[in-house]
Amino acid sequence: MIDNSNPEIQFAMEAVRAGALLAREVEREMVEPVLTKEDRSPVTVADFAVQGLIGCLLEKTFPAAVLVAEEDSGPLRQPEAASTCSRVAEYVGRRLAYATPQTVCAWIDHGNAAPCGRFWTLDPIDGTKGFLRGGQYAVGLALIEEGEVVLGAMACPNLSDAHRPEAGGPGTLVIAARGQGAWWQPLETGGGLRPLRVSERENTAQMRILRSFETGHTNVGRIERMAAAVGVTAEPVRMDSQAKYALLASGHAELLLRLLTSKQPDYRERIWDQAAGALVTEEAGGRITDLDGKRLDFSAGRMLVNNRGVCASNGRVHDAVLDTLRVVCENGER
Repeated sequence: MIDNSNPEIQFAMEAVRAGALLAREVEREMVEPVLTKEDRSPVTVADFAVQGLIGCLLEKTFPAAVLVAEEDSGPLRQPEAASTCSRVAEYVGRRLAYATPQTVCAWIDHGNAAPCGRFWTLDPIDGTKGFLRGGQYAVGLALIEEGEVVLGAMACPNLSDAHRPEAGGPGTLVIAARGQGAWWQPLETGGGLRPLRVSERENTAQMRILRSFETGHTNVGRIERMAAAVGVTAEPVRMDSQAKYALLASGHAELLLRLLTSKQPDYRERIWDQAAGALVTEEAGGRITDLDGKRLDFSAGRMLVNNRGVCASNGRVHDAVLDTLRVVCENGER
């Protein structure tokens, strides 16, 4: 059982819960059915508000803690962004009555620290397009020590029971600590923690592959060739954001890939996009590596510069998938 009396575990759970419930308010009040994907104003407000809220909570709870996060307040400080900045402060002020545009910008910039030996990393809204379409998005927070993720928390407002998409449902909170397993509970109500465990499927032809709705996130053609090569018959499970890691950890899928594309052959993942999900996967009994089979290295800055792509699985299909990818890839790219 996870030691939820540990102050850092308690903080991680409450921080992502508070951030996700705030993001849900923005989603309900600002995202209209007619909103186009190109209009990013609601997700901008949510990104900044969640990072400002969690930045403040971390500073109050652990004053010496280092935070490496996705956003920077620079765009909010521009004169033309005054109304957006005020809106962000309004939402944060629902949780912190003393919030002002100036204090919120400072809390956002608490996340501008450089990665060091021990630090937190935050993705305030992972899954922009999912947020805008009323689908899946997640607030992801992780604690990293000397390049290893030791604590990871994710809050998924539109995912119920750690695997079932349900807009407006009770949501899911996932928590994992190194050596203490991966667990979940309802986001809204909390309650007892329930264990997460990956699927035991070993036959690659039977594996369920997690796929994003957005094709730009990975090399779709290579995934399809790999799936055909091993005879996959199941329809892919399409979902945005790190919420996919909850499905993998709960045994409702076997594989998640982030492959390099010809347009971005040198692309490297941001640490906040993978840290929480990586630990959840491992603590649920799965495996996560890059496309060369190397463990993800979180010690090299804000990006995984020492890793190419991501392969996360239930562990049982992992080596077979990597071997097949090597065969189907062209021009030496894997």
